[in-house]
Amino acid sequence: MEKYSEELGPTLSFRKANPLSASEPPVPALDTRTVVLEKGSVHDEGAYPLPCNILLEHDVAVTLPDGTVLYADIYRPTGDERVPVILVYTPYCKRGGWWNENFKATQFGVPAGDLSGLQAFEAPDPGYWCDHGYAIAVVDAAGTSHSGGDQAFQGTASGRRVHDVIEWLAARDWCTGKVAMAGNSQLAMIQWAAAALRPPHLAAIAPWEGLIDSYRSVVARGGIPDTKFHDEDITAHIFGEHHTEDLTAMIERFPLMNAYWADKRPELGQITVPVYVVASWTSPIHPHGTLQAFREIASSQKWLRLHNDQEWLDLADPVNVRDLRKFFDRYLKDVDNDWAETPRVRLSVLDPGGTDVIGRPEENWPLPSQQWRTFFLDAGSGALSAEPGQRAEVVAYDGADLGASVRFSTTFDTDVEITGHLNLHLWVEAADADDMDLFAAVYKEGADGKRQHHITLRAPEARAFVQSLETDGQLPAALSYTGPVGRLRVSHRAVDPKRSTPSEPFLTHVSEELLTPGECVPIELSLWPTSMVVHAGERLVVEVAGHPVGPLEAQGLPGGRLEIPTRNRGEHRIRTGGRYDSHLLLPVVP
Repeated sequence: MEKYSEELGPTLSFRKANPLSASEPPVPALDTRTVVLEKGSVHDEGAYPLPCNILLEHDVAVTLPDGTVLYADIYRPTGDERVPVILVYTPYCKRGGWWNENFKATQFGVPAGDLSGLQAFEAPDPGYWCDHGYAIAVVDAAGTSHSGGDQAFQGTASGRRVHDVIEWLAARDWCTGKVAMAGNSQLAMIQWAAAALRPPHLAAIAPWEGLIDSYRSVVARGGIPDTKFHDEDITAHIFGEHHTEDLTAMIERFPLMNAYWADKRPELGQITVPVYVVASWTSPIHPHGTLQAFREIASSQKWLRLHNDQEWLDLADPVNVRDLRKFFDRYLKDVDNDWAETPRVRLSVLDPGGTDVIGRPEENWPLPSQQWRTFFLDAGSGALSAEPGQRAEVVAYDGADLGASVRFSTTFDTDVEITGHLNLHLWVEAADADDMDLFAAVYKEGADGKRQHHITLRAPEARAFVQSLETDGQLPAALSYTGPVGRLRVSHRAVDPKRSTPSEPFLTHVSEELLTPGECVPIELSLWPTSMVVHAGERLVVEVAGHPVGPLEAQGLPGGRLEIPTRNRGEHRIRTGGRYDSHLLLPVVP
C-alpha cells in the first residue's frame, strides 16, 4: 500500500499491520469501564501492594481533531483534586499483549517488589505515580492495538498525533492543565517529535534512551542498510487493525537521504520545555542520538544523566524514579525543591572488567576538560603510535571473510580516561570492487590478552547468565559492552563541512561516490561516544573488518550481526604512514 505525502515528497509505503489475533498472549479486547484498584491490592506476582486507591479508566476513547480515535488507559488518584498527567504514547500495547508479557523488567533482574505490576513496557509505573499525586495516561499509538488510523513510525506525523493527545488530556476536568511525557526507547523517541511541535500544555519531557535519527542510528547507520532488528525484533511484534509504515520498503526505495528520512529527525532546536535526558554508553542504538539531542535542544532547563546499566533496569530503579519525581514536582507542580541544584550532567565512567564511576558531576556535554590525543595506525607493526610513520605501509584482509580483520593496538603505561566522541581517519581502497562496507570497534584487553567486558545487568544470577553466553571470547550486545563501534559504506563518505568537526564527522548520505578498484581514498569512520578507563598495562585495540567486530546481537535485542548484507568482495586495504595519515582521534580527560 502506498500513500502520497505532499509535505515529504516521496510516496510512503505502508503494509497491513500484524493482526491482533497473531499476538501471543492476545491484545485484550476493548472493555470501556471505570474501576477502583483498592489500596493494598496486588497486581502481579511479587509486586508491591498498591499504596493508594487508583481510579482506572479502561479503554477511554480519545478522539483527535481529524476524527481518528485512539484508546487510552488512564490511572489517577481517587478524589476531587486536579492532578498533572504523565503521557505514555506506546506502540507496544498499553496493557497485556506480547511485549508486556514477554519483556517484563523482572526478567532482566528488576526486583519484582520494586514494581506494582500495572506498568506498561518501558513506561513509568502508575502504582508509584498515582500515590504521589499524578495521573498516568497510557495511549495506544495510532494504528496499534485497537487505536484507529495507520501507524506512522516517528516523524512529524506521529508528533502531531501526540500533540493532539496532549491537548485533549490537558482539557480533562481532573487535570491541572499540565502534561508531561516519560518513557524509554520508542516511548522516548516520540517525545522529541512531539515536543518539537510545541504543544501549549506540554510542561516537561523525560526522554530516557531515545535516538533521534532512524536512518543514522538504526536502519542505515553509516549508509549500510540493516533492517533486521527493526523488522524481526520490533515490528514483528506490533499488532493493529489497520496499516503500519514500512521502513524496510522505504530504505529499499530510498537508500539515500531525502525529505522522508530527514523528517525522522525532529527539529530539536524548537524544544524549549524542561527536559530530563537519560543515556547510556551500552545501548547499541540510542547513545549517539540521545546525547546529540541533549546538545541541540533549545531548553535552558535541561539535565543529562548517563548510567551504566541496561536501560530497563535504570528505568525501574527506585532511586532514579524518585529523582524523576523531583524533576516533575518542580515543573508540573511548582514545588520549590532543590532540583535546580542538580548537576547539569551526571556521568558514569565505565571500567570494563573493573569498577565503574557512577554519577560524577560535570558542567556540560561534551566535557569541557577533554583533550585530544592522536594515535597513528602503523600497518607494518600493527601499532597505535603517538608519531606518524615515515614510511608508507599497507595491511589487507578479505572484505567478505567473516573471520578476517586487522588490529592496531597500544599498551598504556598510566591510567587513561577516554570520554567523548572518537573518530577513525583512514586511507582505504578496495582491490576488486567499487565500494566497501567497513566496521570498526575500539576496546581494551587485559594483561592476559582477553577482551574486557562491562555487563549491563546487576543481579548475580543475571550476570552469570550473560557470562554463560560467551562465544569466542565475546558476550552479546545490549547485555554487555566493550567499547564504541562504528560503520561506514565508503561510497557514503561525503561529510557536511559546516556540521562536522575532526571528532564528529556528519555524513550527508545524499549521494554515492563509488570507487575505482584500487583507488585509495580518505574516509572518516565515526565511533559513537563513550566514557571508559584503560588502566596501566591494559591494551587499547582498534579492530577493522568487513563485518561487525563489536559485541553481536542477542536474541530480541539490538546489536551487530555477522550476516548483515554488504557490498564487500575481494581485498580491502588500509594504508598508513608517509602521506597516509590514518589515525584514531581520542578524547582524553585528565
